[in-house]
Amino acid sequence: MPEVVFRVDQSKSMRDQDVPGHNRWHPDIPPVATVRPGQEFRVECREWTDAQLGNNDSANDVRDVDLDRTHMLSGPIAVEGAEPGDLLVADILDLGPVPQEVGDAPGQGWGYTGIFARTNGGGFLTDHFPDAAKAIWDFHGQQATSRHLPGIRYTGITHPGLFGTAPSADLLDKWNRRERALIDTDPQRVPPLGLPPNPHGALAGTATGGDAERIAAEGARTVPARENGGNQDIKNFTRGSRVFYPVFVDGAKFSGGDLHFSQGDGEITFCGAIEMGGFIDFHVDLIKGGMETFGVRTNPVFMPGNVEPRYSEFLSFSGVSVDHDTDTNHYMDATIAYRRACLNAVEYLTKWGYTGEQAYLLLGSAPIEGRISGIVDIPNACCTLYLPTAIFDFDIRPTSGGPVKTDRGQCALTS
Repeated sequence: MPEVVFRVDQSKSMRDQDVPGHNRWHPDIPPVATVRPGQEFRVECREWTDAQLGNNDSANDVRDVDLDRTHMLSGPIAVEGAEPGDLLVADILDLGPVPQEVGDAPGQGWGYTGIFARTNGGGFLTDHFPDAAKAIWDFHGQQATSRHLPGIRYTGITHPGLFGTAPSADLLDKWNRRERALIDTDPQRVPPLGLPPNPHGALAGTATGGDAERIAAEGARTVPARENGGNQDIKNFTRGSRVFYPVFVDGAKFSGGDLHFSQGDGEITFCGAIEMGGFIDFHVDLIKGGMETFGVRTNPVFMPGNVEPRYSEFLSFSGVSVDHDTDTNHYMDATIAYRRACLNAVEYLTKWGYTGEQAYLLLGSAPIEGRISGIVDIPNACCTLYLPTAIFDFDIRPTSGGPVKTDRGQCALTS
């Protein structure tokens, strides 16, 4: 087993670890370990909410989750010799749930998918599903089943939702300025257009005193993807992947977490993956001056891994850039097109007995394929969602006999 450079006791909050992680991006968070180019090492990770959600049949914990505490990141880890302008090469060697049989923390034999309430995070379909809901998944090796979504079993693509390098002070200032300007265009929007720095719930790693207070006040929230990588939520970023991260500070200060047992393209419920704690093994190297040499300045480049379930048959749902709720045509809007593809899939699944919430949870967590299929034919962009038929224990395909609608239970809801 590779050397463990960041340890997590899953029975404790990230704040109470011997060496705490962090939940803000800032160049001055001190590194907690140093690795060499060419080294292999292991990072243990806490589930992204710091295990605020439990293995139960109520979604009250989703409704009430404190999002200011998220994401709990392991690190930062310094890389010897890394300088601004380099590319950090990170190979994912292995990753998985917590290597224990059963426990209270997500990743210890189970994980969850959540629909976040419109008033607390929201999601891609929050106008249609404004209330919190949840599904608990049990792990069976590479496969997952849920008591909240009967009739479904699939192989997951384990991956980290979030890893990245620390921003420079100038880049951090740029993030905060441009996101503040976006928020100011509609400051009362629910959910908000963005999350500005907020010291409430901030964790500044091993920084103390005035340094910790400054980091909490200035640090960027970890919710979106940015130039440093961050919360990209790419389901094929799995074992065998190689990622080329821009380096903005000395040592690179590599951090991450938000491990997923499985996820559909888009992670559409906001907490759409099967969330878990666990471990991830890396090999790292450096390409000196690689940002300029390869033109990698604004986002990482990655080579996807070759580990994924091999589903061969799909039901594909399409959508175009028409808002059918208001009968409004939008010009080449791929977001609206993919939203409509998702809603079309949800409506189809309800014909077989699933509730809309169950269908939404499934599409966020199962290894669906989401694609931009047409982006040139004015005025309508076309997006498609590919749903594997083999994940169901019944024939989900349309036939002349019509759908067989049966009682398929219910996901966890709020009281």
